Amino acid sequence: MAIKITDECINCDACVAECPNNAIYEPDSEWSYSDETSLSGEVTTPDGRTVDADAENEPISDEFYFIVTDKCTECKGFHDEPQCASVCPVDCCVPDEDHVETEEELLSKKVWMHGE
Repeated sequence: MAIKITDECINCDACVAECPNNAIYEPDSEWSYSDETSLSGEVTTPDGRTVDADAENEPISDEFYFIVTDKCTECKGFHDEPQCASVCPVDCCVPDEDHVETEEELLSKKVWMHGE
């Protein structure tokens, strides 16, 4: 499953540099699928939606750091554990029960964003 940042976040930004998918954004920041990925132009997401990878999307939170679920792979294919959770000083990077994915789905998402 993807990781989410709870409202316990102290906005320290320790997690941002650790994310290999650039899935973590500052509060009130627009985001795009193409940020630090190989995606560009019109793409089909792993769940079948067509999106403009270069489009700026509305911030998910204006109060604390947030993780874009579609870009989070729990660091599968990069690390043994989610790096955001391992560096978070307040343990606010937790599994997102609303976005449960198998290891195969997470690895497929990694390939989708970065190639093989």
